[in-house]
Amino acid sequence: MRFVLGRVFAVVLLGLSVSVQAADGMVKVKSRHGVHATADKLESVLKDKGMTVMARINHQQGAEKAGLELPPTEVVIFGNPKVGTPLMQCARSVAIDLPQKALIWEDSSGNTWLGYNDPEYLKSRHGIEGCDAVIEKVKGALAGFANAATE
Repeated sequence: MRFVLGRVFAVVLLGLSVSVQAADGMVKVKSRHGVHATADKLESVLKDKGMTVMARINHQQGAEKAGLELPPTEVVIFGNPKVGTPLMQCARSVAIDLPQKALIWEDSSGNTWLGYNDPEYLKSRHGIEGCDAVIEKVKGALAGFANAATE
């Protein structure tokens, strides 16, 4: 019986570690600004760099409409076919994670963060091989956008 319980416990722990690794697939950058100002800066930077901002979602407002509370939380959805298409040519399944999204939120200490999917996580998730140059281009672009929005 102990042997069976030990195996069940090991399987549960393995499942938890996979969940944690998936959560680690996000790059997080601390912002010097509030959520709304960081999202404004990000939107401006993206447009200046030729990206299309497809949507901006204010989850805090949505929560308020439902009679619920949520600290400031926004998502900016953006992309550019010149960047996304080569990534999809490497692995079509990555389209489920495109266009790119940036999450801007306030933590329980009042700090503002900007997070986005780590391109290395996407590479692993979608089994992308032989496209390191594309991944590096995306990685550099996202880091540049995040730094410009948070400084």
